[in-house]
Amino acid sequence: MMHKFHVNTQQKTEIIDITMQVQSAVNAAQISEGICTIYVPHTTASVCIQENADPNVHIDLLNALERLVPKDIPYLHETERKNAASHIKAALIGTSQTVLIAGGQLQLGTYQSIYFFEFDGPRSARQVWLRITG
Repeated sequence: MMHKFHVNTQQKTEIIDITMQVQSAVNAAQISEGICTIYVPHTTASVCIQENADPNVHIDLLNALERLVPKDIPYLHETERKNAASHIKAALIGTSQTVLIAGGQLQLGTYQSIYFFEFDGPRSARQVWLRITG
């Protein structure tokens, strides 16, 4: 079963917890055992499973990515948005994740949540696509 939802972002770079939306889609699909693939159909956004207990982890991740891929160096891809660094960051994090489903629940670790990573915001109606199979 395919399910889609939108994410609105408010900042140039940010990390948004989408775990509840994904679990809601699993609930609606009424799949008790299976898998959920989370896919972001964008070239400047990503999806990642990461720690949910300490918000400093997200700050550290964004800061580390900025150090690895600074936005203020010359890139060949120079559109009006000047978003070459955003494309590179999205490529590093990736556009999909797969989570097991058991007992109708996403099987995430104690400190894990599913996050949408924005690298070229703010944007409205960013898409998240889910394929839920059981």
